[in-house]
Amino acid sequence: MNLNPSRSVLHRPAGLAATALALAVSGAVLVPAAATAQPGADPASWAGTAYRGGVHVVEGGDETPDVIDGTVFVDADQDSVQDPTERGLGGVTVSNGRDVTTTDSQGRYELPAFDNMTVFVTQPRGYQVPVDADNVAQFFYHHLPEGSPELRYGGIEPTGPLPDEVNFPLAKSQLTQSPEQHCLIGADVQTYNPKEVEYARNGVFADLAARTDYAGCGALFVGDVVGDDLSLFPQTRELTGMLNGPARFLPGNHDLDFDSPRREHNFDTFRAQLGPDYYSYDSGKAHVIALNSIEYPTKPQPRKSDYTYGLGEKQMEWLRNDLAQVPDNQLIVLASHSPLLEFYYSDSHRTKQLEEIYALLEGREVVAVSGHTHMSENLREGDLMAGWKDIVGEEGLPFTHLTVGAVSGQWYAGRVLEGGYPTAIQRDGTPPGVLTLDIKNTEVTERYTVTGGDESAQMALGLNTPTYRAWYAENVTKPRGTAPALDDALTVSREDLAGTTWLTTNFWMGSTGSTVQVALDGGETVEAVRTQELRGERPRIGAEWSDPVAIQEQFVHGGGLADRTMHLWRLELPADLPAGEHTAEVSATDVHGRTFTDTLTFEVVE
Repeated sequence: MNLNPSRSVLHRPAGLAATALALAVSGAVLVPAAATAQPGADPASWAGTAYRGGVHVVEGGDETPDVIDGTVFVDADQDSVQDPTERGLGGVTVSNGRDVTTTDSQGRYELPAFDNMTVFVTQPRGYQVPVDADNVAQFFYHHLPEGSPELRYGGIEPTGPLPDEVNFPLAKSQLTQSPEQHCLIGADVQTYNPKEVEYARNGVFADLAARTDYAGCGALFVGDVVGDDLSLFPQTRELTGMLNGPARFLPGNHDLDFDSPRREHNFDTFRAQLGPDYYSYDSGKAHVIALNSIEYPTKPQPRKSDYTYGLGEKQMEWLRNDLAQVPDNQLIVLASHSPLLEFYYSDSHRTKQLEEIYALLEGREVVAVSGHTHMSENLREGDLMAGWKDIVGEEGLPFTHLTVGAVSGQWYAGRVLEGGYPTAIQRDGTPPGVLTLDIKNTEVTERYTVTGGDESAQMALGLNTPTYRAWYAENVTKPRGTAPALDDALTVSREDLAGTTWLTTNFWMGSTGSTVQVALDGGETVEAVRTQELRGERPRIGAEWSDPVAIQEQFVHGGGLADRTMHLWRLELPADLPAGEHTAEVSATDVHGRTFTDTLTFEVVE
């Protein structure tokens, strides 16, 4: 291997001539930063300062076609090409999706080469990979000489012979150096048509365009970027141009090339449009591992629903090798589309290699994040459901598992609000939104922002009365959005108070360690009871365990079926409440000690 640090400069004409090919092959455009600056952008804003560019692919006959090599370098002038004065960066992790290596003191790497590999760099702390005009991170190169098999949505175009070099530019970044990071996690954008793209634009993406706190760690969208129609990738991808930080993606079960003849090409169109289907990157003291957890098909003549949750042998080998490069004292954020384990489908949803994954992570500081189920779950260390015992034993979960409420909510169902997006209340009563991991060193605090951008909105308060439960029974089998409204939902008769009426609090990010306290009419504070203890029981399902606020919206206007949740608290109303109007002040305190307050006014009648 030639270690001449000026090699990429000597091959610069070939690299620039191959710019168009680089776009199709690697998803990375080799352009100067100035060429993509947004006109009129504030020079201090993300749009004015973002490092824009791409991976430098140097075409030409490689002397060693069974080896891929190149340089990771500090791109001081941010033109994506290593100049003679720009140093290579040692100790940076580079992978071919199976093997993992680190660069030498001159920033050089070499890896085994094989067909249908993606070579990518793990962004190191204190540096940032370039982004394209849509803010999509550029840190990879796909090698598929003959291209994808014939696929409806195109897949990867032929890349031809192995290039002479693949060089990865980095820019110094105080944003990723800081021990304080804000990592945005978005799940299930899942647009099925252009109308839903506009719902996403008007809702979550408009919210994110108004925020500036995630420029370092960026936004990671954990799968189901679209809803089966992969021609919507460009429209949905374009939404990330609204962000004030880099965007990265993971594939979900609705991002598949369902017509692929072989599993190894299942995500070729995703890869061509959005990037690798698994990878890692560092920001602050966090090491983010982004996994592809969807395996398809499971049957010889499959339907779209015939998928399972697993990483596959090659990805597992990469995971072992990647973790081997990460110091034990570094925080691991383990991201996947489907949850490792979760409450709602506690008997069935699990990743095949889960026991090995837990063993690999033993003793480390870890938080897992996922989407897929269109609900919010905040599962803490030690939590246990009956369906998990064969995996985690009686000790419960080894670390926090967060399932992120979907950007699409309940698939963009429900009333369309003035902001131009639907209510889309999910199947556990959580509104659509995004999660932020606020990280200080290795300490993680999770924060959920509902669509509309109101971070003070963290709970829904209602009454579960005999009248409500009768209405529920009459309408639960009807199509969502067709039920008549429940009259006097916040009225209860005195005879229905004792033992049969509860004030409910759906605390969307509530978890084990959270408390909900209620003061009626300014009186003594009483602690509400959580409906799921997570001590080894099964999910409690039905009207008495439901969120009446969510159900009323869903039955009348459309949405999910909030008949169970792991974050609902109930307070039995006193039997001696006098007739008249009453006010309940509810204080919900999360596991981190943050308290959120809301009030509910209701009426007792004779």
